[in-house]
Amino acid sequence: MNQENEIKQLVKKVLLEMTSGDKLPGLQSAAPDDSGEVIADIAAPTLQDQFFVPNAVNNEEYLVMKQYTPARLGVWRAGPRYNTISMLRFRADHATAQDAVFSDVSEDCIKVNGFIAGQSRCVDRDEYVTRPDYGRLLGDDTKKLFKDKLQSSAMVLIMVGDGLSSAAIEANVADIIPAIKQGLKAHGVEVGPIPFVRFCRVGAMDDIGELTKADVVCCLIGERPGLVTSESMSAYIAYKPTVGMPESRRTVVSNIHRGGTPAVEAGAHISGIIKTILDKKMSGVELNM
Repeated sequence: MNQENEIKQLVKKVLLEMTSGDKLPGLQSAAPDDSGEVIADIAAPTLQDQFFVPNAVNNEEYLVMKQYTPARLGVWRAGPRYNTISMLRFRADHATAQDAVFSDVSEDCIKVNGFIAGQSRCVDRDEYVTRPDYGRLLGDDTKKLFKDKLQSSAMVLIMVGDGLSSAAIEANVADIIPAIKQGLKAHGVEVGPIPFVRFCRVGAMDDIGELTKADVVCCLIGERPGLVTSESMSAYIAYKPTVGMPESRRTVVSNIHRGGTPAVEAGAHISGIIKTILDKKMSGVELNM
């Protein structure tokens, strides 16, 4: 027990030394630990603002270059290894990505946005990760619920799926859905109730398309998180989707997050794509031929 306490105090001392002064610009204070001390949040600064190369010839120009990429440039080293703060930041970002995959979209998010909540054939998150084929199909109870609650033969149906990032859904849907609706309304297209599918793969939109006979289905889904962001979402759009159709029939808008295409801007763009799909009665590669 004494050895464990000594290790804990040593780690705490190292963290406090690394996060003191101006060594880590832009750090925000985290909650106090058991002793009442406040340790800075190492994941708070953006990667573009962190630069650890000692005695650099031109710090200012290096930082300008870093603004054009989220790559981990200028992290420096201790011998052949990353220095401690760079390794800790890597581990923190990796943990955030894992959390995005294995956590659920909150009930509050579903309720506030007025979603009709259902589920794929997966029974839990572990099955979702290991059986993508189950994630492409709706559960029997969900089929009955959606058939009763969703508008039949709708012109446009927007659906939301958690996908591989619950964080992406919670970060973007509140902004992107009103933007899509507003854009479609300007074209005289109204959108009905919005289903939410837990443990969702992109293919679930095909099941919903066959169930509702919608002209266009737009699936907003969380994408696989990485070490740069866990909040990236994509929109998959298809004209009259059917189960088993080729992936080439989907039109995709990806990289929707605050560091990529902002949700409001993406929503306006998506509404224009949907209008084009309705006019031309085709989607995917055929739309661009």
